[in-house]
Amino acid sequence: MEKRNLEQRCAIKFCVKLNENATETYETLKRAYGEHAVSRIQVFRWHKAFLDGRERVEDEPRSGRTCTSKTEENVNKVRDLVGSDRRLTVRMISSVLNLNRQTVHEIFTFELGMQKNLCQAGPKKSHQLTERKPKECAPGLS
Repeated sequence: MEKRNLEQRCAIKFCVKLNENATETYETLKRAYGEHAVSRIQVFRWHKAFLDGRERVEDEPRSGRTCTSKTEENVNKVRDLVGSDRRLTVRMISSVLNLNRQTVHEIFTFELGMQKNLCQAGPKKSHQLTERKPKECAPGLS
């Protein structure tokens, strides 16, 4: 969570303690943070939550699946496979290790700092920019 959002939630909580309504709180935040203020709907949601007795300004923990496939063990397996044969593709490695292709791609880019290297044979062709001709309007339209 951004520090700015946390600050603004604290400000909303403070305004609730001062018995300001949600609209006044939103206007105060707009004056203080300008274009970086949280949206009006967020101000109203947090204002209501603090009115209802909420004390914490941090987000509640969310449910959902945690990422269990990008483990150190799998990173080492990918590193070993790539070290043995640099021509292996993401798709090949994902099928060998029984991992999602996106997970293997993220291991390549974020964990191992690798990227695709393309070699193209032959000289580069130079491209010339040409002016586009304006479209003609139908008769009677301008």
